Amino acid sequence: MRSGNRGAAAPRRKRRDHEPPPAVAGWGWRFHHLGIPTAVPRPGEVYLPDLKMHVAGFATSPFGIEWMRFDPDCRISKLIRTVPHVAFEVDDLEAALAAIGRTAEITSPSAGVRVAMIVDDDAPVELIEFRRS
Repeated sequence: MRSGNRGAAAPRRKRRDHEPPPAVAGWGWRFHHLGIPTAVPRPGEVYLPDLKMHVAGFATSPFGIEWMRFDPDCRISKLIRTVPHVAFEVDDLEAALAAIGRTAEITSPSAGVRVAMIVDDDAPVELIEFRRS
């Protein structure tokens, strides 16, 4: 993750109120979820021991909201633990990163899932690729 990156070097065209963001309209990314850090236990939390975090809401939220609660010794970056992030599904993670001129560590939190986190204007953005068999 490039924490100091504030976006692509090229100036950005201002979008109009009715226009979807370029990630959706131009690049074909699909909204997946909004991850919101919390310190409050939530009903139905699932513990992810490898990540040392609890997640709730993802499976049931009609809006794609996922609550994330972190163990004190969780190794996930402070930015992710403190600032909400938006996640987009992409067809090809490497191609999506190359298209926006970014590099990022790619990890696999579970079988068939690959993710990369980037930072845009101090906000975390998650890119997710699903390998369907």
